[in-house]
Amino acid sequence: MERLVRQAGYGGDEPLVVGLQHDREPPIFHAQGLTPATPVYAASLSKQMTAALIALLARDGVLDVDGPLREHLPEFPAWAGGVSLRHLLHHLAALPADSLVDAALTGDRTSRGVLRSLAGFAALPGVPGTAYAYSNAGYVCLAAAAERAAGRPLPELAQDRLFTPLSMPGTRFWPGPAATPPGATPLSPRHPAPLSLGDGGVWSTAADLLRWGQALNADELGVSELLHTPGRLADGTRTDYAWGVGLRSHAGHRVHRHGGGWPGLRALHARLPDSGWSIVLLATADDTERRVELIRLLLDELLLDEGAAAAAGTCP
Repeated sequence: MERLVRQAGYGGDEPLVVGLQHDREPPIFHAQGLTPATPVYAASLSKQMTAALIALLARDGVLDVDGPLREHLPEFPAWAGGVSLRHLLHHLAALPADSLVDAALTGDRTSRGVLRSLAGFAALPGVPGTAYAYSNAGYVCLAAAAERAAGRPLPELAQDRLFTPLSMPGTRFWPGPAATPPGATPLSPRHPAPLSLGDGGVWSTAADLLRWGQALNADELGVSELLHTPGRLADGTRTDYAWGVGLRSHAGHRVHRHGGGWPGLRALHARLPDSGWSIVLLATADDTERRVELIRLLLDELLLDEGAAAAAGTCP
């Protein structure tokens, strides 16, 4: 792992932690400047947790993902009647670009601020269901819908339905008011983590994120099949974004993955669901895309070992 970290271009003085885990075997880590138990901002990896909460509430009959967003956010304009939660999950809602939503904020990036900004748009720039356009604001809407449907704050709901049952003690949704939860590694004071929930908001550890990956691989929540259902446009065209999870392939093998980024922070979580591997990378002083190359190298190594084990007639 250290060799691959160097090959991807990371120096020995850059704070990061990389972890691998196969099924229930003990995880393997390479850490420098961080530890596997250091809580850091998980950025858009939070979208998987938000989508999992939506899936659990849908399974329980608490909300309908094909129902209109305006049912949960009645303060929104009429356009919210034509946007479903499913549109939001797959980034098909035709919401205004995040840059426009953020430009209309009047203070820190909080959930309340994002929702207030969205409510100020009288019309959508496109037709829901006709095109994929990644939207952080859409996942803030999903988190708000989950809170209102369940009648509980999102951090409390996630703790009860996700993090405690899966034994993820270092993970939480953090709404502030401080920029960093107690005991976590802060980001640069020039670029503190936003306080919006749903699109981000999760602080976690490498150890916990591997636990999360193994739980999804083993379907411990009972919603993995749903979470990995691809989105579809109104004309039936399949997209490669499921419920907070990107659907990819590597050397002919299925890969479920998602990245996260903020100034001074890069994260990536990837899984090989057919062989039970989970990979996580957290780097807290990184503004590059070296993470993509590192994950590619790690996947190559895992699949090479797996192929050799299969040829020898042994388990990887």
